[in-house]
Amino acid sequence: MSATRRKAPSRALQLLVLVVLVLFGWWLWREIGGTTSNPKTVRITIPRGTTVRAAGDSLARAHVIASSRFFRWYATSTGVARAIKPGAYLFGERTGYADVLEALVEGRGIMHTVVIPEGYDLRDITPLLVKALGVTSDSVRVAATDSAWRAKLNVPAPSLEGYFFPATYSFAEGTTAREAVTEMLVRFESVWKPEWDTQLQTMSISRHAAMTMASIVEKEARKPEERPIIAAVYWNRVKKGMLLQADPSVQYALPAHVDRVFYKDLEVDSKYNTYRYLGLPPGPIASPGEPSIAAALHPANVPYLYFVAHRDGHHEFRTTFAEHREAIASVKRAGKTAVGKTSTNSVKAPATK
Repeated sequence: MSATRRKAPSRALQLLVLVVLVLFGWWLWREIGGTTSNPKTVRITIPRGTTVRAAGDSLARAHVIASSRFFRWYATSTGVARAIKPGAYLFGERTGYADVLEALVEGRGIMHTVVIPEGYDLRDITPLLVKALGVTSDSVRVAATDSAWRAKLNVPAPSLEGYFFPATYSFAEGTTAREAVTEMLVRFESVWKPEWDTQLQTMSISRHAAMTMASIVEKEARKPEERPIIAAVYWNRVKKGMLLQADPSVQYALPAHVDRVFYKDLEVDSKYNTYRYLGLPPGPIASPGEPSIAAALHPANVPYLYFVAHRDGHHEFRTTFAEHREAIASVKRAGKTAVGKTSTNSVKAPATK
């Protein structure tokens, strides 16, 4: 009897331990997976450099998780404790360790989408960033003139204009102007192809010159198939020592955007005024997309020096000024002259060309 009595507490203890383990496992399973399907949401900010311990404390205080210690243990056991990303997040109360950690590691916080269309310049891009990120226009301007990035990309101009690659960006809450600009510049670097460097050498031009030409092509072209031809026209004029007389460069030189370029606008004293200064302007006048960059690097093999636009956006290309004048007259008679076109592609082409 005495031996049986000694064994009874041991069985009871074993049963108790088993029950505790089962309950703990059930609790932990609930914590990892979450306990509510439609919880109240709370906003959590994870500053840059925050440790998983500090993140867990913030999450526990907001009742997103039950235990900071167990969250830290779970994050450590998965091997991603050091991979959490800063930002502002929206979580439901008692979301669960797994979902919380996945969101933190993947950076799925409050995001702001910014669409940078092809052909936008810094004057267009700045208000988009100001509105989406709540940054100041001055902070964007400072970031756009960053000397380290200008040196890295070998940009001789005072601004990184033209290198903010046009795309759709998702910026986390709290993203600074510098971080946003950096992401656009990194995107440009990722898009630039190694074979394009070979083509630069073949053409004996710098990447900056190619980007400048690409930006002009981007602003001029309305039909994708005409990009290489437009690039050829301008490169041909450069080779012959002719003024580019590109309207988009004049528009860029003006203090404010204009839809049409008038004769009075051609008097603006700026290196970007290609009616007054030979060669390419000092730098890009907008952000070109990949097709325009490719066109600038692979212009069509054509002898054209002039073009005039129809209202639907397509152009008539000609080799001589006499032919160009005839093309202008033909387009005018057809009543299809494009509004706002001057220079190499317009009715206003001066005799100096």
